[in-house]
Amino acid sequence: MGDRDSYREHFFNHNWKTGPPPQHVVDGCHWCQLRAFPTHQQYPVTIVNKTGDGATLPKNFKFITQSILTQGVRAADANFRSGCGCADARACRYDGCECLSDMLWDEEDQEPNSDDSDSEMETSRNGNRGGRPSAARAAGQKRAKFAYHSQGDKAGLLRSRYLDSREPIYECHEGCACAESTEGGVVAADGDVDDTACVNRVVERGRQIPLQIFRTEDRGWGVRTLVDLQKGQFVDRYLGEILTAREARRRRSLSTMARRKDVYLFALDKFSDTNSLDSRLAGPPLECDGEFRAGPTRFINHSCSPNLRIFARVGDHADKHIHDLAFFAVRDISAGDELTFDYVDGTVDLASDARHHVAGMTPCLCKSANCRKFLW
Repeated sequence: MGDRDSYREHFFNHNWKTGPPPQHVVDGCHWCQLRAFPTHQQYPVTIVNKTGDGATLPKNFKFITQSILTQGVRAADANFRSGCGCADARACRYDGCECLSDMLWDEEDQEPNSDDSDSEMETSRNGNRGGRPSAARAAGQKRAKFAYHSQGDKAGLLRSRYLDSREPIYECHEGCACAESTEGGVVAADGDVDDTACVNRVVERGRQIPLQIFRTEDRGWGVRTLVDLQKGQFVDRYLGEILTAREARRRRSLSTMARRKDVYLFALDKFSDTNSLDSRLAGPPLECDGEFRAGPTRFINHSCSPNLRIFARVGDHADKHIHDLAFFAVRDISAGDELTFDYVDGTVDLASDARHHVAGMTPCLCKSANCRKFLW
């Protein structure tokens, strides 16, 4: 069975010329679900299988555009929600945006000629830019203080100091007063910063690139980018069903292989703290399960030398317990390259076990030069 046969039902029987098919049709068709994405026209996601094995995506899987809060999981009440009161996007960059109150930052980390510098400074008196950090402070200049570059060719890219860390990313969000824009560009035609759009909403604006889910020869399904990606560029979020710890344990127990279930389960534990006054952070963390409901990133494969990394992203601070999981490129990636991340990134015991081959471990098929030979 060829690739054409695998999507024949959709292309020959599901007519989109007069609008979306009935919901029950969309619910049963992966191509219809992808076509219903609000970003489909500009940043489509496609599915191909050129292997000749006739495989299709799992019938019990459905594409979603937002994570689903399941029974026992609640977002913060409206009374506890808050956002920054910045008057405009420039105020977010320089005037102590409340969204960045928990962000760790050292001004000395930003030397003007470093990979993290984009010369993003403003003189409070006359608007002139430039100078080294000490001179800038002496002249009353201000530096932008968030995770992304805000101007020039690197605008919107995650700074290197973040790519090399596991620090959470704090963004402005729908509850903020700063300018909102659904467009990806935040740089004006003259190269200056467009103050009508807050730079600090990269993940909130969503995926801005086309992706392709494809069948590999030996690792099931994978995902490739159809455009060149820059180091630090946001790719997409990992979506799924947000579960209580109890429900996550139940699903693991039902899985034929617990470790296989862990491929799809991500603990939302970045802010877990047994001493926290917030019971949602002091207790067992929630988990995101992408096995049955997810976005295209659910099909990204593992590599011991990955080109992506997952970061915790926070919008409203009241919802830290259900923080986003955001994929960023850790190096430049060419169009057509497969996207990968390390399934055990940061899990020291699993990585050590893989290098020493504990009996019963799952072989790794990534074939990278630094392959650990086993996953878990």
